[in-house]
Amino acid sequence: MGVLVFVCAPNGKHPITPQGFHDATTDLNQIEEWWRTPGWANVLRQEMRTMTSALRAADLSFTEWLSTGQIAVILRSAYDPAIASTLDRHGDLGQELATAGLVAVNEAWGHLRTDSAYHAVLWVSEWPRSLVHPGFLAPVLLSTGVLRSFSLIVTPMRTDQAARDIRKKKVEYVSDDAQRARIGQIEDASQNAEYQEQQTDLTAGHGVLRYSGPVSVTADTLEDLDAAVSAITKAAIQSSCETRKLVGQQAKAFTAALPLCRQV
Repeated sequence: MGVLVFVCAPNGKHPITPQGFHDATTDLNQIEEWWRTPGWANVLRQEMRTMTSALRAADLSFTEWLSTGQIAVILRSAYDPAIASTLDRHGDLGQELATAGLVAVNEAWGHLRTDSAYHAVLWVSEWPRSLVHPGFLAPVLLSTGVLRSFSLIVTPMRTDQAARDIRKKKVEYVSDDAQRARIGQIEDASQNAEYQEQQTDLTAGHGVLRYSGPVSVTADTLEDLDAAVSAITKAAIQSSCETRKLVGQQAKAFTAALPLCRQV
């Protein structure tokens, strides 16, 4: 009797294992799993496992991956906050991802209206330039009386792109420094040290990450929305951050503030 060895799947789908895409196996359960699962699903599952391992290696803990039903409830509650409490009370409602979208939308220059609420999206345009404690965003995330959502999007940059970006910023800094010297202003030594540190890290082989932090603020009326935006802006200052309203692109920015890993 021969031994069944699974080397590839139909339609060009290959087994996904930690060792690569073309490893063979004699595990009948693994063979059946590969055979019945679409190729893209196997790739996604491997990416999830890789992310889980990376989080644990960084001493970060998480509870679980969101299910499609949980994502559907989050999206529905974001578009229609009036229904959020009902969805919380009845766990079997709002679980269909296909019907989680909004019913109507109206985008203005500085805000967005969906279903039962008004939204305005701010962008963290400047992060702290000095050392801060891990909970420095607490004023933004935990201030009471404001309904908001915050996403931290971390994008790895290619080494060559990061090097060009650092050189460009350094040239701009030198040019600005020369202008400041002509008018008698003092040199900003902290900014120069920041660029030097980034260049040193890059040369040492460390990766460079680009951080983006959209903050979506929600309210029942435009008047309440203006007050909430003002409160978050002041809270960001307490967190040593600067925020700017993403005017002219509120719909796209609102999507970036949802847990969908979309960039602005």
